[in-house]
Amino acid sequence: MKILGLTKSSFIDYPGKISTVVFTGGCNFKCPYCHNGHIVKGHASQIDEEYILEYLKKRRNYIDAVCISGGEPTLQTDLTEFIRKLKLEGFYIKLDTNGTNPNILKLLLKENLLDYIAMDVKAPLNKYSVITETPVNIKDIQESISILNESGIDHEFRTTVCQELIKPQELIDIAQMLKGSKKFFIQNFKDTETVYGGMNNYSSYDEDELEKIKEQIKDWFDVCAVR
Repeated sequence: MKILGLTKSSFIDYPGKISTVVFTGGCNFKCPYCHNGHIVKGHASQIDEEYILEYLKKRRNYIDAVCISGGEPTLQTDLTEFIRKLKLEGFYIKLDTNGTNPNILKLLLKENLLDYIAMDVKAPLNKYSVITETPVNIKDIQESISILNESGIDHEFRTTVCQELIKPQELIDIAQMLKGSKKFFIQNFKDTETVYGGMNNYSSYDEDELEKIKEQIKDWFDVCAVR
């Protein structure tokens, strides 16, 4: 596993559980607003997998879950084996993904290796390649959405928005596409030094505006909130 980041204790990444967050390097998208740009670009020191496993074993009484984020974790060829090791230690597993590898999701679900999945839905389908600055197989995105909705495990969809890239109506269009799903979260862009496209190039929305959009779409989901 190419692991380039580690948050040893988190109270927000896995709902209701204390988790350790592992960030895998590399991504098949180039979303300019990504706040983990240094990890996507590989500009971080690699962390030994065994170090993480040993840390988790020692903290087993304090850590409930491991969140695997990125980058895009499903690009890692040894992801399945890594998760198997974590499950043997009794940890709940949450996977963050962009949904471009539905076959990996099906494999992990078939082996009962996942307890929670969070999928980032980047844009309306007709704008995916623009937002991600990458050619995208839209059928993979659609299949992954269906896989999560039919998985039987806890999951969420989320969309990060900045004013320059996702307009209010486009956010509503995304929600319309996901209508009937259990959870949908609107994530307001936050500018940092690690943003993929550089700091001070993108703007967050006014929170009140996002709350107004949430009010329009909240009845389409069991849970809908602005983060």
